[in-house]
This record gives sequence, C-alpha cells and structure tokens, in this order.
Amino acid sequence: MKEIFSRTAMLLGDEAMERLAAARVAVFGVGGVGGYAAEALARSGIGALDLIDSDRVAASNLNRQIIALHSTVDCYKVDAAMQRIADINPDCRVTVHRKFYLPENAAEFDFTQYDYVVDAIDTVSGKIGIVMQAKEAGVPVISSMGAGNKLDPTAFEVADIYSTSVCPLARVMRRELRKRGVEHLKVVYSREEPRLPAGEAQSDAHKRFVPGSVAFVPSVAGLIAAGEVIKDIAGIK
Repeated sequence: MKEIFSRTAMLLGDEAMERLAAARVAVFGVGGVGGYAAEALARSGIGALDLIDSDRVAASNLNRQIIALHSTVDCYKVDAAMQRIADINPDCRVTVHRKFYLPENAAEFDFTQYDYVVDAIDTVSGKIGIVMQAKEAGVPVISSMGAGNKLDPTAFEVADIYSTSVCPLARVMRRELRKRGVEHLKVVYSREEPRLPAGEAQSDAHKRFVPGSVAFVPSVAGLIAAGEVIKDIAGIK
C-alpha cells in the first residue's frame, strides 16, 4: 500500500483500496462541485478519472473552485484539474474531455466504461441525459442538485430524488424523471431556501439571476458526492 493512502486504508482496508484503484469514475462538470469531487476521488485512490467540461477558468471562479488559481485563469478546467491530480496521485489515469455534455453529443461517451458517474453540471437536459445514459448502462450515478444562492453548508444531505424538498432544481428533476420511469436516483441536495442576490427585493424572486456562490457551500456538496462514490465502490456501509 502506497504511503499516500495509508491513512485511508486504516479506515477502509486493503481490499477496499484495491477496488478503488481498479475503478474508473466519470465526473461531468469540474466547477465548484465537480472540481472538489474529482480531487477527493483522486486523493482517495480512484485509479482512473474521466473529467468532462468545456469551460475555461475565469477570475470569477477564484472565490470557490478548487482548480481556480491566478495561474490557471483561461486554462480549460479539465486541464487544470488534471494537473492538480497528477501532482497529488500520479498513478491516477486521467482522461479529459473538453466538451459540455448534451443530449446531442451523448453518444460520444461510453458509460459502460465507468464504474460510477458523478453529475455536477447545471443544465436540466444534460442532467437528465446523464441519468438516463447511466441507467441504461447499469452504472451507478450520483447527481448534485442546486448549490447556488445558498450559505448553509450543513443543510446538504444525501437522499433519493423523490424524497427531496425545497430545492427548485430537484423539483424539476423529480417531475422529468418520473415522466421517464426512473424510480430512484441518489442525489446530494440542500433543504436551504435559495437566497435572492443582495439588494434584490422579494418581488424580484421570479427574475433569473446569475447565482451567487461562496467557497464553503459547493465544496461541501462535491465532497459529499465523492464520499458516496468511495463508500459505494469500496463496499462500505
């Protein structure tokens, strides 16, 4: 057992570490939630990661995204994540896809290669596509619900999509997945009511705003998602 995983192995055991090393996990979206999830997976001994995101690091990402540094601004997020992972766990085989997952390009991804899928993207159509493709391939998936406009990191929990409440994104996902006959989906979500941007009146609640976000909320969602992946692959109850 490599020294970098010695503390993890104390809790999970050598057999579990072998399962993690043999696993390949896809992370769709490596921003505020997915970036933390991907790094936690690499630090936990996952043997191979596929990182899927078309965005480049922007200065506005510096407040909350683990891959966002002044030195990585304008870099593709997947490239910045790959460089960090190589410096953490050089044995982790990282495949980057500089594209955004959409139903139109879904055929470019072979989900049967994955042992687990993390959905950390924002668009409903993409999230539904990921869930449906994972289900068809028989691959477990965990999906992140809304983390924007929230300030309470302790409000996140893991649940089945049909047991969620409050979260507007989860409400839409429940409706759309029910139409498609999806009976279960593991999600990370928050019961905290989304806040309006500072200075906006309650009467503006119907308007669409770019969501506000902080360092300590999406990171927690990403770490919770990664923890579920690790425990499921390792067989830890």
